Amino acid sequence: MQHSNAVNRLNRLPISRFHKITLLAVSFAYFFEFADINTFATTAPQLIDLWGITVDQIAYVTSLSFVGMFIGSVVASTLADRWGRKRALIHTTLCFGVFSLASAFSWDLASLSVFRVLTSAGLSAMTVVAVIYVNEMYPAAVRGKFQAYAIVIGICGTPATNLIASAVVPLSDWSWRLVYLWGAVGILFVLFTRHLEESPRWHESRGEYDAAEAILTGIETRVAAEKGPLPEPAPPIDETRPAKASPRLLLRKRYLGPTLLLTVLWVTQTIGFFGYSSWAPTLLAKEGFSVEKSVFYVALTTVGAPLGSFLASLVTDRFERKWCLVAFGAVIALCGLLYGLTFNPVLIVVFGFLVNLFERGYTALGYAYSPELFDTRGRSLGTGVSYGLGRLSNAAGPLIIAALYHRTGYQSVFYFIAGTWLLGALILAVFGPRTRPARTATGERPRAVV
Repeated sequence: MQHSNAVNRLNRLPISRFHKITLLAVSFAYFFEFADINTFATTAPQLIDLWGITVDQIAYVTSLSFVGMFIGSVVASTLADRWGRKRALIHTTLCFGVFSLASAFSWDLASLSVFRVLTSAGLSAMTVVAVIYVNEMYPAAVRGKFQAYAIVIGICGTPATNLIASAVVPLSDWSWRLVYLWGAVGILFVLFTRHLEESPRWHESRGEYDAAEAILTGIETRVAAEKGPLPEPAPPIDETRPAKASPRLLLRKRYLGPTLLLTVLWVTQTIGFFGYSSWAPTLLAKEGFSVEKSVFYVALTTVGAPLGSFLASLVTDRFERKWCLVAFGAVIALCGLLYGLTFNPVLIVVFGFLVNLFERGYTALGYAYSPELFDTRGRSLGTGVSYGLGRLSNAAGPLIIAALYHRTGYQSVFYFIAGTWLLGALILAVFGPRTRPARTATGERPRAVV
């Protein structure tokens, strides 16, 4: 049976310049994804004053953005299977950059809402494709580490955006538009395209063995020239070519369990993270802090985000990812609750810093864990649908948070967010499968590692 043996050939490669350039390209896309994801949150306090919008209207815009994220995630899973991982990554990154640029020229809340929904669709689509791309291009033993490295670099976009916003938003009545122009710089991702390779595993899954062979040979030649002779890969496992994946595939027992588990993981992560990051500037402003101080305090807390991703890179391939996720989720719940119980500026920054640190570590771990629960046939669809459902769930999250704030006050919002994180950690602890044995079995016997 014809087989290019992509998995085992990629798994035995030493880390080389090829992997580092790919990391740089993916990190650039992540940087402006994270830069763009909070632009509305950082400009909302100013728009309350300029356009007279209310907390409820902010909630509706944020909710619609998550509907856009769901659509983007599901569409991305189709594009990644139909067009290929590389082409889908390019187009989805361009999508959110273009619509972020359009947001800078919005003239009222309705126009800004439309542009933010379309930007959010592009952001979520890019994330799904990037997660799959990293999973398929790096050796199984270190893919989690490099997924985390990409987040370490990428997550710097969040504090960069918040610091830029804290400096430019108060300057004038129009300077908030500069925040969206900053988010649009992601368009420059096109400069990296010639350095990226298509996933040979994607070609192989389509029966395009000649194309997979050509890419693998090219990568191996470059790596061997830099690192010396390569070890022999484990022999391939003969398998029939998978049929085209359809949404009904996820109803099969093999895929349904992982899809439901990951849906819970991303639902609780989405509500927990965006409930915190999207609302913190507005709620602080509503509780008596000035717009300048609320944005500045939140900007300081996000400095912890890159450190959290780096922490994840230290543990992700060393320990079982499932238990790392459980531990990180529990710590986030505690720190997030303490954040909501204090009005001391120093403690707000300290606990907010810890929330950002462990949450970004959690996200990096989740990005590595999610695609490992599927084979090549179901990876794009399962990852996209579960991630998309997580984002869709938060269409209700902002409305719940707005209702809690109006009825029971500021602190109840953070009780809700902490409970969400604890629920996700508990379900993952009970039902989450382990993936480390499969990743570390490469050298023990001739088998393919997902």
